[in-house]
Amino acid sequence: MKINYFFLLLAMVAEIIGTIGGFGSSVFFVPLGNFYFDFYSVLGMTAIFHLSSNVSKIFLFKKGLDKKLLLYIGVPSVLFVIIGGFLSKIADSATLEIVLGVFLVVFSLLFLIKSEIVILPNKKNSIIGGTLSGFSAGLLGTGGAIRGLTMAAFNLEKSAFIATSAFIDFMIDFSRTFVYYGNGYIGKEELTYLPFLFAIGLVGTYLGKKILHYIPQEKFRKISLILILLIGLITIAKLTFDYWPVSSS
Repeated sequence: MKINYFFLLLAMVAEIIGTIGGFGSSVFFVPLGNFYFDFYSVLGMTAIFHLSSNVSKIFLFKKGLDKKLLLYIGVPSVLFVIIGGFLSKIADSATLEIVLGVFLVVFSLLFLIKSEIVILPNKKNSIIGGTLSGFSAGLLGTGGAIRGLTMAAFNLEKSAFIATSAFIDFMIDFSRTFVYYGNGYIGKEELTYLPFLFAIGLVGTYLGKKILHYIPQEKFRKISLILILLIGLITIAKLTFDYWPVSSS
């Protein structure tokens, strides 16, 4: 099978931006991957890709881990990523991606416009964010933006933001890899890209951390929210262009 090196370059860019934003690369990797592979193959590749990139983030940012958020967001995330993974075989992914895109746009705009809003990192808010992000990760392949939106609202220090998000991501990806494999999403083609994606996860995380040193703390939350807003708009635009001709004919 011929390797698409331009796709790998885009994966590197996604990993760097995902590290800077603190919510992982899947919010970029999944939409990009859909241009080159079928939806279910992208789900399988995303889980494999993230295992390596999250190990890198855990190693590089481990001192900032927020253990309470790890528990309250991580546990419901793992439970619901398994549920979402099983439901992914029967769900209408296009409709769900549009819903996700609208959600990201509305809430990121809310926190950008109303910058004084800060959601406290309490148990209830953490569980809600973990549940939604885990379910979305299993169903759509990407839940990091929802978790990033939640954690950005918590106004965490950036090292705590990235370290905690990476730990939760690792738990999610480890769990859904088994579900996706059982669903038949991880085959020979996906495994061919494994060594390339593993290397990209390591290098992209390292480069992202280096760039992050030049971003002041007060700008970090805003950058994360702007990136999430762009992801939502791109998701809606892509699906509108893909499916509007079908619905209007």
